[in-house]
Amino acid sequence: MITFKSIAFASAASVLAFGLGAQGAEAQTRVTYKSASAGTAYYQMGVELSEAIRAGTEEGVILTLEESQGSVQNVLEVSARSGNYVFTTPPGLVEQAQAGEGPFADRPSERYAEIRGLFPIPPITMHIVVGGEGGAVGLDALEGKRILIGRGTFGATEAQRYIDLFELGDKITVANAEIGSGPDALKNGQIDGFVTASSFPTPNIIETAASMPISIVSFTPEQLEATGAAHQTIPAGTYSGINEDIETTSLPVIAYTTSDMDEETAYQITKTFWERRDAMAETAAWWGGISPDMVGNIGGKIHEGALRYYDEAGISVPDDLR
Repeated sequence: MITFKSIAFASAASVLAFGLGAQGAEAQTRVTYKSASAGTAYYQMGVELSEAIRAGTEEGVILTLEESQGSVQNVLEVSARSGNYVFTTPPGLVEQAQAGEGPFADRPSERYAEIRGLFPIPPITMHIVVGGEGGAVGLDALEGKRILIGRGTFGATEAQRYIDLFELGDKITVANAEIGSGPDALKNGQIDGFVTASSFPTPNIIETAASMPISIVSFTPEQLEATGAAHQTIPAGTYSGINEDIETTSLPVIAYTTSDMDEETAYQITKTFWERRDAMAETAAWWGGISPDMVGNIGGKIHEGALRYYDEAGISVPDDLR
């Protein structure tokens, strides 16, 4: 028999259950993560990072991946985004956005001042690959060679800068950019070497090194300083036949958010990233290249939640990033 009392009890139970469900929903923080287009290394990093954050926070923080057309778009979207938005970009673009320069000169926004850094992700690393045994070689190994540098990419622009900087223009031949894939062209004998810029280990270089002997250019300390670029070491053994460290350059890439993100969420994401970094590196080697000293590459200011973690962990943060 249904009585008023039983109905009241059932109603109270429903309200309690709804309240508990609402509390559970509130306990789960959702974050949009925008990095690169599907199929790229940086999109795959987003997949790995989202899984690490989900597992490390026991599903307390969920990263939802969105495809992107590139770093400039990621920064531009800050002007229209609110809430928990995390995106990746080189720090130089953040500095340009906040100064209203470069690609942001015609699209200024006060929102760019609210961009805050979280942590570094694998950088875009320069690889200058030459066919033939030799392991780590100097720039002089390029002399007399036909090198494919491509066109319209960071790697191509940076390679041309180095050609000019080190006066290699009359010592090498820059191959026609229409040749296509550097690894395939090298295997087919169309070129003697190629330049590529991506996180390491780079799949197409792994494949090339597995099918033929290669060398990779390693810069001297003086050459590295002359480039003005961030220094990056590719550890010995990263690629087959390269049994020495490769000293090269890179373009730092940083995971950013905005001041809309609350301190606790930024703290949990940053803390979990560093605590899960080694586990991620066991299944995807590119995470192994991340070290605490890369925090200094962050452009702009670091989020207060991330700062809280760095201070707790004893990781040095330059004063101008605080």
